[in-house]
Amino acid sequence: MKDKCVLVGISGGIAAFKICSLVSSLKKKGNDVHVLMTKEAEQFVTPLTLQTLSGNRVIRDLFSLDENPEVHHIALARKADVFVIAPATGNIIAKIANGIADDMLTSTFLAADCPKLIVPAMNTYMLENPVTQDNIAKCASYGMHILDSASGYLACGDTGKGRMPEASVIQDAIEMVVSKDRYLSGKRVLVSAGPTREALDPVRYVTNHSSGKMGYELAKAARNAGAEVTLVAGANNLEDPVGIDVIPIVSAADLAEEILARQSESDIIIMAAAVADYTPVSRADQKIKKSEGEFSIPMKRTVDVLAALGKRKREGQILIGFAMETQNLIENASKKLAAKNADYIIANSIADEGAGFGVDTNIVTIISKEGLNPLGLLSKEETAERILEFCVKRED
Repeated sequence: MKDKCVLVGISGGIAAFKICSLVSSLKKKGNDVHVLMTKEAEQFVTPLTLQTLSGNRVIRDLFSLDENPEVHHIALARKADVFVIAPATGNIIAKIANGIADDMLTSTFLAADCPKLIVPAMNTYMLENPVTQDNIAKCASYGMHILDSASGYLACGDTGKGRMPEASVIQDAIEMVVSKDRYLSGKRVLVSAGPTREALDPVRYVTNHSSGKMGYELAKAARNAGAEVTLVAGANNLEDPVGIDVIPIVSAADLAEEILARQSESDIIIMAAAVADYTPVSRADQKIKKSEGEFSIPMKRTVDVLAALGKRKREGQILIGFAMETQNLIENASKKLAAKNADYIIANSIADEGAGFGVDTNIVTIISKEGLNPLGLLSKEETAERILEFCVKRED
């Protein structure tokens, strides 16, 4: 997401201070960010701070003469690609649900016809009040997107639902609603991501260095393209993407069970997980104590999930696998394409700088029956978009 005009509306809740990191992040990604504040919001965060972070004058007063005429609420509404209100208090939600436009924020919101995202943040009892819930439902019925509040300790001292989600979650939701190329609308996409853990005993396990980032970006790219996405994910430190059904798994056996159970209902399957090829023959019930001399662990093969998917692949279903090698990458990945009956294999470099485990960039080559398509060094986000466009969009 870049080169978008993003309007960020801030109403008078304590969570307003959190919006600074969102504005900064959106700006860093190359977007034109305009902040609109209610007078109450200025009690929690200063306009000067947000003006510095956004690079644009903060819009505060509908009738002020010192505002640039070019940021009049109608002109600003027309240029917006997305409008997010965060935090959205019970009061501001009630206003927008009923078309009240008595300040710059609500007037611009009413005039805008771009995608709109509302992020409720307030006391639990205010949020759960039937009036607030009716107003939220009313906004949703008008086509506005609602990002669920988080749960936890609230500024008022209560614990429960009503916290504003972190800036990264809000940005993920913005990227979801702003996407216009919905070429996967009506499709079901199944993605695997992250490592598996094969237990030796209650304390130890065998695993790999996969962070899950590539699989998560593929899931988000498919969601942004309009697909209904299920993400089967091994242990990782990533936030669950907005609008995606995340199924946590631990072992290769868990992954095989969840993926194969969902194959028949999926139009596109992307196996980006780093799945263990071997697992211990048995798991010790107690911690294995150290002793003198060598120690060996009998291992057995795990289910080859990609091969199993290839054998059961139905007509029209697209199967995409991944291959990571330390040598002879293209040769070994090309063999995998035929052996697994996949439509595409993504040859994932680990030897080149800027690629592999734990980093935010990647270098991949898309391998198909037609030949090779190297993508070069890209962010994992852009790599995911390019993979889907090449492997899926051109099929339509």
